[in-house]
Parts: sequence; structure tokens; C-alpha cells
Amino acid sequence: MVRRVASSDALQVRFWGTRGSTCASGPQFVEFGSHTPCVEVRCGERLFILDAGTGLSSLGMELGQNAPDKIDILLSHLHLDHISGLPFFKPALLAKERVIRTYCGHLEGESAMEPLGRLFAPPLFPVRLGQLPARFEYHGFRAGEPITFDDGTRIDTHLLNHPGGATGFRLSHRGRSVCYISDVEHSDPWPDPGLAAFVRDADLMIFDGMFSDAEYSYCRGWGHSTWQKGVELSKAAGVKALAIFHLYPGHDDAYLKAAEAEMQAVMPTAFMARERQSLAFEPSDGEAAVECPEPALARANEG
Repeated sequence: MVRRVASSDALQVRFWGTRGSTCASGPQFVEFGSHTPCVEVRCGERLFILDAGTGLSSLGMELGQNAPDKIDILLSHLHLDHISGLPFFKPALLAKERVIRTYCGHLEGESAMEPLGRLFAPPLFPVRLGQLPARFEYHGFRAGEPITFDDGTRIDTHLLNHPGGATGFRLSHRGRSVCYISDVEHSDPWPDPGLAAFVRDADLMIFDGMFSDAEYSYCRGWGHSTWQKGVELSKAAGVKALAIFHLYPGHDDAYLKAAEAEMQAVMPTAFMARERQSLAFEPSDGEAAVECPEPALARANEG
């Protein structure tokens, strides 16, 4: 595969945190990373951030002074592993003129302002988000409703099966699309028809595959799924590539590489997401270009 730099009008994805529940640490967790959920998506030059786990800190260091004046963070839900990076997001410390807008869809239309205000406040945390130089804005919606931004960009949403609720997102740009389906428990029967319709024909689906089939039998009702169910959904919905995400923090590099090989035997375009891994999908009249850390993954995402 000939690798090339993505055009400025590509749909681009970069993983900054791929773990679920808590961080992983140690030499056996190097390849797939340690941080909790955070994914950067660029629709051309337009930046969106999906979830604000500990990976948000690394993304913030990368953005630095080059961060846009308005930053949109789409929160799947408010469990700690998805929001704990917010006070450590460097762009929030660098400019008083910057606005950081959060969007939350699982609270019956209410925004995240009140629960985040309770968490990031004494005695649980020493600094309130409102004390940071940047200004935070909080927007609520109901999962299933589209979000339309002030520049006309539209993102579709879907309510996910997770304790307390969670939101899936579908971002589309120039004929390409990526779906973010983190923190979902598969239903019985599966695939769920509504979710299959939501992700249909996506170029990439990022899917919660936290548990193995064997582990899931002990964790039923916890709100998570398996890579096998991600493959089933992908095949039923015509999803072109699958990134397994929200990785269990006890699954080390050796385990995940073995699971990835097993998964690719049944879906060659599926892979385990790696921290700092980048993918780019050119407009639909061009070939999708993908940057991956392993040759097998590069082959899996050609096309």
C-alpha cells in the first residue's frame, strides 16, 4: 500500500484513548495504549472530539496553541472514564477567548452542566471547570435527535443500550461516514434493527468490544459488548471497516493481538483500535487512505 498524507478535505479519525473503565499501565500495554476514551474526528478542517476520557489530555497537548477558538466535545455519557480528562485539556488553559462546548444526549434533554459541576468541585476535585480560563458551554439534546451546529454541520445520534443511557454518533463528510458506538450492550436478538439502520454502510464503525464471549457471561447487564457482536452488526449493516474500542484494561498487547488475528479471520477489515492510530477517508470520489501501525491493519483498510 502506498501511504500518502490525507487531503485537507478528508474525513479523519485519530484515537487518543481506547481503554474502557480505567487506564492500563505497564510494559505489556504499549501497543494498544493506556488512556480511556477520546477520539478526534476532523470533517475537513472542522474538529470534533468524541468523549473526554484521559486521552483528552494527550490530544490537548497535541493541539496546544493551534486549537480552534470553538471546540465541540460530544459526550457519549458521563461515566468517569469518559469525562475525567476535561480539567486536564490544555486548550482550556491557554486562552480566555476559547469556548469549549459539550453536548450530552442521555439526560432527557438536560445538559451535562449540573453533574459535571458536582464532580469537578470540592471535595471531589479542587478546581471547578468554570475557574479555567476558557469558557465552557453545556448543550443538552435527546439521543436520537440530530445535532445541528452554528456552521450548519449536522451529526446524527442514536440512543444506546447502556446503564443510564448513552449516545452513539454518526459523523458524515463528503460522502464518507464514521459511527461511534461506545458503551453499548448487544440485545437479544442481535443485531438490533434500529442500530443496524443507524450504522448502515458506514466507512468505519468504532464499537465497544470490551469483553470476550467468555467474560461477557459474567458481565451481563454491565453495558458492554464483544468483538464478535461488532462483526455481526458490521456484516448485517454493510459497514466497511470495524474498530474495536473501549478495550478491557486487563487485556494486554499479546491478548489483543491474538484476538485481532481471530477477528480478522472472519472480517479482514476489522482491527483493535490503537492509541494515536490515524485513519483518513478521502471524499467518495477518491480512494480512502489509512495510516495504521501494523501492515495487517493497512491491508485491512485499503479501499
